Amino acid sequence: MTRLSTRQKFSSRLFSAVHNHNLIYNTCWEDPALDRVALDLGPTDRVLVIASAGCNALDYLLAEAGEVNAVDVNPIQISLLELKRAGILGLDHGSFFALFGDGQTPHAREMYQDAMRHHLTPTAQAYWDKNIKFFRGKGWRKSFYYRGTSGLLAKIAITNAKLMHRLRDPIQRLLEAKSIDEQREVYAKHIEPRIWTPWLKWFLSRSFTLTLLGVPWPQRDQITTQYPGGVIKFIRDSFEAVLCTLPFRDNYFWRVYFQGFYTPECCPEYLRAENFDLLRSRLPGLKLHTSKVTDFLRSTPAGLTKFVLLDHMDWMSCVDPQALIEEWEALLASAAPNARAIYRSAGLKVDYLDHLRVRHRGREVELGSLLRYHPALAAELHARDRVHTYGSFAIADLPGVTR
Repeated sequence: MTRLSTRQKFSSRLFSAVHNHNLIYNTCWEDPALDRVALDLGPTDRVLVIASAGCNALDYLLAEAGEVNAVDVNPIQISLLELKRAGILGLDHGSFFALFGDGQTPHAREMYQDAMRHHLTPTAQAYWDKNIKFFRGKGWRKSFYYRGTSGLLAKIAITNAKLMHRLRDPIQRLLEAKSIDEQREVYAKHIEPRIWTPWLKWFLSRSFTLTLLGVPWPQRDQITTQYPGGVIKFIRDSFEAVLCTLPFRDNYFWRVYFQGFYTPECCPEYLRAENFDLLRSRLPGLKLHTSKVTDFLRSTPAGLTKFVLLDHMDWMSCVDPQALIEEWEALLASAAPNARAIYRSAGLKVDYLDHLRVRHRGREVELGSLLRYHPALAAELHARDRVHTYGSFAIADLPGVTR
């Protein structure tokens, strides 16, 4: 085990305390349009994805993946995906969109009790019996998308921008912009001069702020050491890339936090009316697992073809490198021939995987010798990422082996 400093130990305990007992992600913060290209999903694919808020697991079903295993150690994140599945099974599209598109409806509790609750496991029932109020449109955080720790931070940031920095009108102009040139003009004239205050820079650099966003200290340290200008410059450059170089009209990731809701024209694929019946028909392919990734891999039949690992390895590489070794050994043992993994990182370069020593086919080897990367495709897709909050994106083919 790597020896941690006092600061790192405190940050790890804070991160665990927040993440083990709260809803963290109310929506996925990874662009599935990139994943669809990188993974080229089809009916024979068996996918593992870290669940997060479940949006992308549902997207992979729409992309024709035959089996999608959504795995998360946080039972509350799995409960959220259960609620979405229950809504697809029990509601019509209009009611489903009211919950997860509008993010609020006065009929949330009735919809839950009448049409959704009986589709949930006891664990999910216990959580949503207490918290279906998130969708009722009451209080300061009226929208579900201002709930959870990430939603709380979004609400604080957008309220501060509108009230303290007088950005209500500029934000509305940005939402109405019809071209990148128009976006860039609104940002340069009306947003940039007001937003990057000393207070905001201080707030965004705090460990607690980043913890609410789901960013552990190893990722913060990666950005600090690899990115010129550190965390604040990374956040600012990411924000400006989204507003000044990429189309904002279809950027449902950022728009939902600016507005508190999706629109029928700008929303994840799982919320679109034209996809609703198809998604319902494919729900039998969705499997939910409250588990560590390694435990799931050790208990599932071999032959998984696609692995969506998000960014959790950044944390493991520093806090528990032995667990990272065990996870990759289990992953390799579970992979079908020609399986593919994708992952994201806060770092501009992931330097902890290639020299990781794992046991494979009875011998110890460096992981990098087993992986075949696709850097050109990964770089091309990363440049188009509508979220744009990761330092890097990787696509790697695995050798695959039958147990």
